[in-house]
Amino acid sequence: MKIAIIGAGIGGLTTALAFEKLGIDYHIFEKTPIIKPVGAGIWLAPNALQVYDWLGVYDALQDCGNSIDRITIGTQDLEPLSDMQQQEVQDTFGYTTISIHRAALLHVLLDKIPNHKISLGKSFQKFEPLKTDSVQVFFEDQSSYEFDLLLGADGIHSKVRKQLFPESNTRYSGQTCWRGVSEYDLTADFEQRGVELWGDQVRFGFTKIAAHKVYWFAVALRPENQKDSPNTSKEQLATTYAPFHPMVGEIIEATNGKNIMRNDISDLIPLKKWFQDRICLIGDAAHATTPNMGQGGAQAIEDAYYLARCLQKGFDVDTFAQFQEKRAKKVASITKQSWTTGKMAHWKYGTRFRNALIKRIPEKLVLKKIMKLYSLKN
Repeated sequence: MKIAIIGAGIGGLTTALAFEKLGIDYHIFEKTPIIKPVGAGIWLAPNALQVYDWLGVYDALQDCGNSIDRITIGTQDLEPLSDMQQQEVQDTFGYTTISIHRAALLHVLLDKIPNHKISLGKSFQKFEPLKTDSVQVFFEDQSSYEFDLLLGADGIHSKVRKQLFPESNTRYSGQTCWRGVSEYDLTADFEQRGVELWGDQVRFGFTKIAAHKVYWFAVALRPENQKDSPNTSKEQLATTYAPFHPMVGEIIEATNGKNIMRNDISDLIPLKKWFQDRICLIGDAAHATTPNMGQGGAQAIEDAYYLARCLQKGFDVDTFAQFQEKRAKKVASITKQSWTTGKMAHWKYGTRFRNALIKRIPEKLVLKKIMKLYSLKN
C-alpha cells in the first residue's frame, strides 16, 4: 500500500512522520519549489505535543520553542479577565504549551523525512480513480502517478476537496488577522506567558517564541479580501492599537513592517464526509477552524495520529469512516466554540458585560474543559 499526501504543511508532514513510524509507505507532494522560512508563530498545545512526543520530536521542538506556564485573557490595559496557571496541565500531561515559529516547527518535521519521499514544485491538478483499487494523481507539470490512496492535506483552500466535494465552501468570520514576529525582549513576568487582550472590537495577542523574538497577532473587523500597503500597514496597526497597553505599541514598533502578514479569518462550513472511496481529507482541508482556540494546527496533528493508527493494519472500505468517527465530534465542538469565541471577542455592544461574564466563569470549569480538549484517546 502506497499513499500520496498532497501538501507539506503541518498536517501533511506530521502524517508522513506517523507513517514513517508505523512503516506505512507514502510520498509527499508540495506545490512550492522551495520550503522557505515563512509564517509567524504557532501554539502547540499538549494534545499536539503528545503526538510529537510519540513521534520522537518533542525534545527538538522544546529546544527551539518556548514553554508557556500561564495563559492570560485580559482587557486592553492588561487587566486579567481569565488567568490560568498551567501547573495541573503540566502535572497531568508532562508538558504545557510550546510557542514556536512555524518555520522552526516545519524544519524539525522535514528533518525527519527522507529526501526521496518528498517532491517539491508539484502542484496538484486532479485525481482519477482507477477501477476500485487505486488512484491516478495528476500535477500541473503534466506528470502523473498511481497510488493506492490519496490524502488531501492542502489546507483550507484545498484543491483535492474542491474536486471531491465541489459544493464545499468556506465562510468569512468578518475578522482579519495581522501576524508578525518582533525583535523584542519581554519582561520576566511575560517570558513563559501567552497573552490575548480584548479591546473595543479589536484584540491583540503575544508570546515569546525564542530568544529576543515575540510572536504577535492583531485581529479587527474588516471587509473581506482587502490588501495592505507594506509601507503603511505597521503605521495603521500602531494607530489602531494605540489605546492598548504601551507594550503593545512597542511590540509593533519592533517589527519589520515588510514581514507583517495579513489574512482574513475564515473556517470551513462543516462537511458531512471527509472521504470518498480511496481519497480522504485531513487537517484544514477537512475541517478548517478559526484560530480563536489555538487548535487549528493541533487538530491536523491529531488527524495524523489517528489516521496512521487506522491504516496500520491496512485499508478496507471502512477505514476512512472509522477515522472520521474518531475525530468528527471533537473537531465539530472546537469549530463551533472557536467561532463563538471570536464573535464574543468583537461584540459591538456590551463590552463591560462580556468582560464581567468572562471573569465569573469558574476556573475549575475552564480547567475541566481544557483537560478534555488536551486528552487523546488510544
